[in-house]
This record gives sequence, C-alpha cells and structure tokens, in this order.
Amino acid sequence: VNHIVPHKPLQTLLTTILWTTVEMRTFGYILLLCCVYAVTGEDEKYTDKFDNIDVKEILENSRLLLAYINCLLETGKCSPEGTELKKHMAEALSNGCKKCTEKQLDGVKLVVKHFVNHDKENWEKLVAKYDPTGEYTKKYEKEAKESGINLSE
Repeated sequence: VNHIVPHKPLQTLLTTILWTTVEMRTFGYILLLCCVYAVTGEDEKYTDKFDNIDVKEILENSRLLLAYINCLLETGKCSPEGTELKKHMAEALSNGCKKCTEKQLDGVKLVVKHFVNHDKENWEKLVAKYDPTGEYTKKYEKEAKESGINLSE
C-alpha cells in the first residue's frame, strides 16, 4: 500500500513533463527558424542569373536602353531581365542594394553614372518615379560622389 504513488502528484508530474516537452519543441522550432534566418537572411542575394549581361552594351544601344527605361517607368513591356530589375528596385533603393551581388553593384554605378552624365531627361523621369521625395538621392549622394557621380547637378 505504501509503494503506490498518490494520483495527484503523478498527474502533476505528467503535466509538468508534457508541458516541458511542448515548451522544448516550441523552443526547438523557434531556434530552427532563427538558424534559417541567420543562414539565409543576411546572406540572401538577388538572383545572379542575369549578371553576365553586358551593361555597357545596353547603355550604348539606344533601342535596348529605351526598352529598359519604358519597362521601369511602366510605359512599355518588360524583358525577363527588366522584370527582375523592376521587381527589386524599391527594395534595393531602400536597403542600399544589400542583396545585390558585386557585379550588380558595379552595374548600378555604371548605369547611374551614364544617366546623370548623358541622359538627364530619362534620369529625371526615373527619379520622379522611384525617388519622388528625394530621400534616396540624399541618402546615396556621398557614396555616389565617391564613385565619381554628382547627383546634385
């Protein structure tokens, strides 16, 4: 008779074990999500499948360049490359192109330099659409200047 565990303490013990298991499982899921974010969150980059496009060739070809401009301004059809560019434009502007590959960053500098120095009219149209308040122009002015681009002209 003395070796039988009373019902109430056994129920309390089982409840504690069950809740500890649930809490550990929940903690495990949270930890897993944090690990997934840590692995993919900061290092996540935009697709590099278009990184081999010759940006200089596009800038030198008025027909191709106009097609990209019309895509970005939503006044014309978009190529797959243009669609990809337009899809990430707002995010890249807001986060400093944090998810851009090195090649994409080089392309951005080349394109901005081209527009600022050689195609003010389309530059102003793009700025009106993607930076109507001037927030990004101000945000990136110093960095642009270091790359030989004067955004304030």
